[in-house]
Amino acid sequence: LAGATGWFERVMNRIPQALAAALLAGVLARFAFDAFLQLGAEFALVAPMVLAYLLGRRAWPRYAVPGVLALGMAIAWGQGRLHLGSVPWGWAQPVFTMPGFSVAALVGVALPLFVVTMASQNLPGVAAQRAAGYDTPVSPVITATGLATLVLAPFGGYALNLAAITAAICMGREAHEDPARRWLASVMAGVFYVAVGLAGGAVVALIGAFPRALVLAVAGLALLGTIGTALAAAMKADAEREAALITFVVTASGLTLWGVGAAFWGVVAGVLALVVQRWRPVR
Repeated sequence: LAGATGWFERVMNRIPQALAAALLAGVLARFAFDAFLQLGAEFALVAPMVLAYLLGRRAWPRYAVPGVLALGMAIAWGQGRLHLGSVPWGWAQPVFTMPGFSVAALVGVALPLFVVTMASQNLPGVAAQRAAGYDTPVSPVITATGLATLVLAPFGGYALNLAAITAAICMGREAHEDPARRWLASVMAGVFYVAVGLAGGAVVALIGAFPRALVLAVAGLALLGTIGTALAAAMKADAEREAALITFVVTASGLTLWGVGAAFWGVVAGVLALVVQRWRPVR
């Protein structure tokens, strides 16, 4: 309904481009913070990964992150910290769960999750598209993800949305130099997601077999390019720079109020700052 009625797209169309870019940068910044924080606790593992990233960005930009992952795995293996023997290699089996409906579940579970998904995932997802220069129609996509969720929810697929992290990676320069060809990255991401779903138990156990610092470092380093591009777009216009900065800071802070995440409050704070700056008394 949010997509079919067009109300969500109307809300997104009112958010300035600078605030959308700042929102994306703030959402992704926490991953970069977590990556470099690991230097304090896991210097021997993370420092070579950071160095490999810097060298990789210079020599082979498109393959820098896979190189960082391979190096991190090699170091962890040498330290005896990869426990692949406990990974259950096998296919996942979909299990149907009959939905149950009640007013209590609607008010206490469904409505809060809807608000969180729209504010913390779909809103940054649209912001990621616009920060990358794509003017994708919002309503058809929101409608499609809603219908897909309706069909797949009984099998556990109850949170389909415009995931900002995957979107940011697929729309970066590393995906393709030509922006008109980056859709191939989204197609391949879909293929890999299907593979991950089919081997869901093994994938979860495989990630659990990696040191936590390795996972955080790879995720943060993979998003540095997108964060830089988003910040550049957010700070470009002088008239909107302070509001964009406030949006970025609030979003990156991880603030949560009344169960709603920082992405929503970042936009609220940025819009409020713009309103105050542009308000003029009626004469």
